[in-house]
Amino acid sequence: MKKVLNLIAVLLIVISITSCSNKRERKLQYMADTDMYNAVGYETYATNPFFKNGIEAQKPVEGSIFRGEVPYEIPNTNEGYDLAKETLKSPLEVNDKNLKNGKAMYSIYCVVCHGAKGDGQGILVKREKFLGIPNYKDREITEGSIYHVIMYGRNMMGSHASQLTNNERWQIVQYVQKLREDLLK
Repeated sequence: MKKVLNLIAVLLIVISITSCSNKRERKLQYMADTDMYNAVGYETYATNPFFKNGIEAQKPVEGSIFRGEVPYEIPNTNEGYDLAKETLKSPLEVNDKNLKNGKAMYSIYCVVCHGAKGDGQGILVKREKFLGIPNYKDREITEGSIYHVIMYGRNMMGSHASQLTNNERWQIVQYVQKLREDLLK
């Protein structure tokens, strides 16, 4: 029993001595590589001596596009809008899967302004944050014009191109057309 009490007393003394020291100063270093404790940070496009050309992150080649994406080359002008309205067609088949995902994306990005039915009565309109959101049945819209507006925005609506993939945009187009058909009945 005496040995146990002596051991406890020694442990308490060691703990009290080490707990009273400066906590910002390291006493023991377990790693051989000091950079594990003192990491050296580099700016993203700054010179880094550990890479052969000196730059850690490489900028993409000019004109490159994401894999699977198709560049959209119709300009953001009134003429471009008219061109898209007349000529642009969806590459996706109209089916339940595309409509279901289109509805999901519409619910995330469009409902707050355009409303769940596409009647222009979203929550932001009801709270009078935005006024004049169009009802889909009042507009001459085509799949090309809808896609163009999602890409660039129009009037008060901003672009949603950066939030959606190419397929998601076309799926929203399909769902908007379905909403318009329902409103016209």
